[in-house]
Amino acid sequence: MPSINIMKLPRHAEIWLGPYLRDRLRHLVHPRSVRRVWITIADHFEPLGSTPSIQAAHRCIDQWRDRLQRIAEDAPRDAGGNRPQYTFFYPAEEYHQDLVEGIAQMARQGIADVEVHLHHENDNRSSLCRTLSQFCARLRGDHGLLRERNGQTRFGFIHGNWALDNSHPDGRSCGVAGEISLLRDLGCYADFTMPSLPSPTQGRVVNRIYWCTSNPNGQPKSFDHGIDATLGGGRQGDLLMITGPVGMRFRERLLPRVENAEIAGYDLPTPGRVRRWFDLAPSIGDDLFIKLHTHGAQSRNLEPLLNGGLEVLFRSIAELAHARNIELHWASAWQMYLAIEKLVLGQELRMSAD
Repeated sequence: MPSINIMKLPRHAEIWLGPYLRDRLRHLVHPRSVRRVWITIADHFEPLGSTPSIQAAHRCIDQWRDRLQRIAEDAPRDAGGNRPQYTFFYPAEEYHQDLVEGIAQMARQGIADVEVHLHHENDNRSSLCRTLSQFCARLRGDHGLLRERNGQTRFGFIHGNWALDNSHPDGRSCGVAGEISLLRDLGCYADFTMPSLPSPTQGRVVNRIYWCTSNPNGQPKSFDHGIDATLGGGRQGDLLMITGPVGMRFRERLLPRVENAEIAGYDLPTPGRVRRWFDLAPSIGDDLFIKLHTHGAQSRNLEPLLNGGLEVLFRSIAELAHARNIELHWASAWQMYLAIEKLVLGQELRMSAD
């Protein structure tokens, strides 16, 4: 008999494909209207992770500092007249004062921000508390980064190697039980790790902004379930999860491919991808929240991003927002959180988050 070619599913699709299809069905049955769109770029920025020396890391940051301001100046302004924002999630284990200060200079120019990234292995609660507390104190005290609320430093978080809440099936790249509630206690205002596909650490909740709560008895991967963030719904768990678009896209080649909102040298922004992000991203009421991610310190991404990739991204987003009559807002990770916070608290949003 002739052989039959069966399309293979993407790796670990059993985790997210069902929730994705249910999400698509929900939007088909109940189409949504969008009034505003909020765009943030979360860069897993690791200047020492893929470079051979501190000198190379300095050159990487110099390139970003020299070019990002021009890119932001040339980009379309949003509804509040603001330039695009860029958020560097800097790894605590790669802290070097001069490197962070180079990024802090971009923050003072009003085009960038800094939040917290961490790779750790076989860790424990006391060590994690010490690492994050010391790192946040350095960012705040030595560089004027992060924010304080009610006397506590607040930070956004991305987990290294995607293994948030000890979620890797092999127990790698974390080790801390109850990491979600611990992050909350340390001052984390939201997690920006997801999506992580095709990693097995990917959560089962996709295309949602939601509250998750640490599993009882220290069971891992608490973010596999949660409660949606809704208009006026208030806080509903330990930690807010701000996720990026997840789905399939079909136009670039014969077979469909996974869309996970990563901006990379091998998968740069296109108008088609931008349309897909608008269609997939989570919303609260009639506000749409598109969180993109990249690894901007990696050489395979750095030059493509700074030599045209970001310009295409900003222009394509602005053009689509205009075509769909959607009010555009460029946002740092913190500004996106503030917009979400106002919505869930039932407060009126102003022209731009501040």
